Amino acid sequence: MPPPNSTRSSSLPLAAAPMSNPSPSPSPSPNPLAAASSFLQHHLSNLASRFAAPRPALAAPRPPGPQGASHSLALAPDEVARALTGTPVFTVCNSSNEFVLVSDPATGLRSLGLLCFRSEDADSLLSHVRKRQPMLGKGAKVVPITLDQVYMLKAEGIAFRFLPDPLQIKNALELKSGLTGFDGVPVFQSDLLVLKKQKKRYCPIYFQKEDIERELRKASKASKGSALSKQIMVGSLEDVLKKMEINDRNSGWDDLIFIPPGKSLNQHINEVSA
Repeated sequence: MPPPNSTRSSSLPLAAAPMSNPSPSPSPSPNPLAAASSFLQHHLSNLASRFAAPRPALAAPRPPGPQGASHSLALAPDEVARALTGTPVFTVCNSSNEFVLVSDPATGLRSLGLLCFRSEDADSLLSHVRKRQPMLGKGAKVVPITLDQVYMLKAEGIAFRFLPDPLQIKNALELKSGLTGFDGVPVFQSDLLVLKKQKKRYCPIYFQKEDIERELRKASKASKGSALSKQIMVGSLEDVLKKMEINDRNSGWDDLIFIPPGKSLNQHINEVSA
């Protein structure tokens, strides 16, 4: 999965990108397909019809800091990125393989890159680009990029907004009773799935509730039905990344590993270790 072209090298870690005042997610709908369509349109309707000038998508990774630096106990950006390895997101690039950026009048951001967790949402975004800006849309395409590549992005002045899977928003709201909206990308975790393998501790974080439920059913025969849901904790990707950035090594946050949709923990460990 090659990344888009890049020429800039200034640093903008993903979790540090301006994410203030995100648009609230809609309430869950009994029809997932209708919810998906309205979810994407909800976000696109809040964006300006004028698309910003494209920017290079990726730059060279930041070189490691000097040995013995005062901040050496904190997780380095490449260590956080490593936990995100292999999880794809989808964006729209122009014919030069550069991000197509939009403006968001709600936040005043003029260079906003949209990253979709579903390819079909990126297809809808591409259709939106072609409809609003035919010249810009000519030659534009949907491009996959992994979250670790996104995290190490270094393109000056670019902020990002994730468009999460609306079905997972619905799943998160069902697990967190009393909420009518969810900010950010939902992620799912269970203490029952923490694994020690080859002298390393792995604490898996899942992007799909269905994946963690499948793993829990294999791990514990007692975990069925409502008992299964009680073993699942819900958070947001953005909050987890921020906590990984501010906590030191050996604090437990460095044990996190994000599991790509559709994969198991053991399968993913074997792939990233190969």
